[in-house]
Amino acid sequence: MRYDYLIIGGGMVADSAARGIRERDTTGSIAILGADSDEPYSRPALSKKLWTDKDFGRDQVSLDTAADTGAEVHTGTRVASVNRSDSSVTTQAGDRHEYGTLLLATGATPTGIELASSPRVVYFRTFADYRALRELTKTADHIAVVGGGYIGTEIAAALSGQGVKVTLVTSDAVLGGHMFPPSLAAAFDKGFAGHGVTVRRGAKVVSGAEASARVQLQLDDGSAVEADGVAFGLGVRPSSELAEAAGLTVDDGIVVDEFLRTEDVRVYAAGDVASYPDAILGRRRIEHVDNATEMGKAAGRNMAGAAEPYSYTPYFYSDVYDDGYQAIGTLSSSLHTVEDWKSVGKEGVVYYLDDDAVVRGVLMWNVWEGLDVARTLLAEKEPQTEQSLRGAI
Repeated sequence: MRYDYLIIGGGMVADSAARGIRERDTTGSIAILGADSDEPYSRPALSKKLWTDKDFGRDQVSLDTAADTGAEVHTGTRVASVNRSDSSVTTQAGDRHEYGTLLLATGATPTGIELASSPRVVYFRTFADYRALRELTKTADHIAVVGGGYIGTEIAAALSGQGVKVTLVTSDAVLGGHMFPPSLAAAFDKGFAGHGVTVRRGAKVVSGAEASARVQLQLDDGSAVEADGVAFGLGVRPSSELAEAAGLTVDDGIVVDEFLRTEDVRVYAAGDVASYPDAILGRRRIEHVDNATEMGKAAGRNMAGAAEPYSYTPYFYSDVYDDGYQAIGTLSSSLHTVEDWKSVGKEGVVYYLDDDAVVRGVLMWNVWEGLDVARTLLAEKEPQTEQSLRGAI
């Protein structure tokens, strides 16, 4: 088969790219080759609304990509190789597909340990992982969650809302301490304890074993956690192996220019797997949904001839219990912070500054406005003071 537009990867980037293509080309043939068992779906729902909104069902997760764009969506399809010399890809099943332009939207792979996935061991990433974890809650009394970042904390909060005993293992001395200033991290940590979550702080999982319908995790402090199941949320690594094997430049992701092209003008990359030159923040790789949807659309439009630089700087967000935040730029407790609270840990803004007092990141805690102001502060790259920042958002 030959397609005008071929997309490897079946996630939200693929959906947005197909829609971007259709904005420019209403008739060109599109195919999506996804390793996922499901057609493109809303990934944030897996750790948010599917657990917290009783009116949001599994049938609402699908993005309806095929129906809306006319793309051929192939699920459960792994691509084995990309041959740029004849503009073709070959699947693991041996099928060969030719392309006019190609988008690598291969996403990322969860970080794991030497413990195989099973009905009791879930490396949380996909809709199938959500279904497996939801099934586990029907029989499990106690589930361990490993990882104190975005996914780990969202999963721990979701599970505790299901009446399951939850133990959350984090390497932070205080939950969220790698991102949040001490005042906020303390409140964040306290919130989990208040919902009955046992937080094992300052610990890493070094090994695990599954036996007799239980999972045992060995921690680096010599202790152990035993539970009926475990969900891992330890971050991800970019799935750039296909690009590297095809001779494309890879450096913490597939390297693309401002048009989201690789050095091969017929091959693009977008989403979690792409290292791109952000117009404000500089070259980076971003693993959040806003980037996936906006970059995917931009890539699709450019594949169809738009030739528009991707100048959008994405934000990210999270919801945990009754709190939520949106943020942009770099959030790290290694930076200096200016805190502007209406009520500490309840509503406010945290600015992250480098040694030159230049804003590198902005966190809006239970504040759902101010993204444009935050982008302006980041773009100015001018020294700021506590006085200049207070009340800015």
